[in-house]
Amino acid sequence: MTVCAILGGQWGDEGKGKIVDFVAEHADVTARFSGGNNAGHTVMNPQGTFKLHLVPSGIFWPEGIAVVGNGVVIDPGALLEEIDALKARGIVLDGKLLVSDRSHLVMPYHVKLDELAEKARGDQAIGTTGKGIGPAYIDKAARTGIRTADLLDLEALYPRLEAVLYHHNAVIEKVYEDTPLELDAIFESCKQWASQLTPYIGPVEHIVYDAAEAGKLVIIEGAQGMMLDLDHGTYPFVTSSHPTIGGACIGLGLLPSQIDVVLGVFKAYSTRVGSGPFLTESFDETGERIRNLANEFGTTTGRPRRVGWFDSVVARYSTRINGYTSLVLTRLDVLDDFDTIKICDTYELDGELVKDFPGSAALLERCKPIYEDFPGWDGVTAGVTKMEDLPAGARAYVERLEELIGRPFDIISTGPYRHETILVRDIF
Repeated sequence: MTVCAILGGQWGDEGKGKIVDFVAEHADVTARFSGGNNAGHTVMNPQGTFKLHLVPSGIFWPEGIAVVGNGVVIDPGALLEEIDALKARGIVLDGKLLVSDRSHLVMPYHVKLDELAEKARGDQAIGTTGKGIGPAYIDKAARTGIRTADLLDLEALYPRLEAVLYHHNAVIEKVYEDTPLELDAIFESCKQWASQLTPYIGPVEHIVYDAAEAGKLVIIEGAQGMMLDLDHGTYPFVTSSHPTIGGACIGLGLLPSQIDVVLGVFKAYSTRVGSGPFLTESFDETGERIRNLANEFGTTTGRPRRVGWFDSVVARYSTRINGYTSLVLTRLDVLDDFDTIKICDTYELDGELVKDFPGSAALLERCKPIYEDFPGWDGVTAGVTKMEDLPAGARAYVERLEELIGRPFDIISTGPYRHETILVRDIF
């Protein structure tokens, strides 16, 4: 079989959840590898509409298991809420969901520090979700983090938690002049989390590695998008982890040689949430029209997403970093009623044409997108399930994007539901 990674090619919100749900029917393992409950994956299938933040999107198929890798940071309260909500709707999780014992926990002080830091930034705010993700990764890098495995040894956890909280409370009080958190209250929460989460904690890395070595079908589910990568994204307006193919190896304990297929998921236009460079952003009625047609509001935050035209400079850069073997195009149906569609092919920087994505935020601020106008199509793509049934203009748009990016689209989504999908070529 195959190990297939499904990654966001833009700034997240590309529709990865739907695509994972679509391809995971015969998966032995579906695995998350980065981020935390700042991610939001919407899945619409015969069982209903679901908004997932930590549980992998392959959980709805009866066969196989869903795992959360060591690269993910876990808010235990948020995870338990998600588990309870899924169980209440008849989704089987016992024996099907496993969280890595090496995953780090998002603690209450992380959430508070996240909120206080973002408020203190004022006009320089990054646009964080306020879920405590960044501070949790800071503790991980500083080697002061709490891992899920620590919930299995509460006696040893208490003195470690005491030392960590002493430091963070000093920052909360002296830097932000806010109220410190209570050690015993947090430890009581830890005891409650331990009693409920213990059955879901285990050696995820061994399971994923062994499944890959045995030739089983493993689906790797990305969170956020390439352009939010801590190193390769639009720094500092990025997430605190690595939603790239390299992050998939680190966040699951996989070898690069074990990954056979890398699918890059792109919207037919562009969006991003929060602050940061976004060269093709539309500030006129076009952006508002796309936002309302596509309901472009954050799954996690509810914030309106910034909207713009497709940026092929970003797409080519994303492809180079991740080595996509092929692509997925989503939300094509949103563009059905446009007379003219714009595609950014290159940037202008100080009078020179630039086809490679600049690494400096200062350079990006001086860049201007150069567009080519593409005619809209007379017809409907919504709900189409065969390539030959797409309007000729829509097929031409897809082909033009393939030319600009240098990779073919093997899957095209024409609506939010699982069945509203064109499988152009078999990806496995």
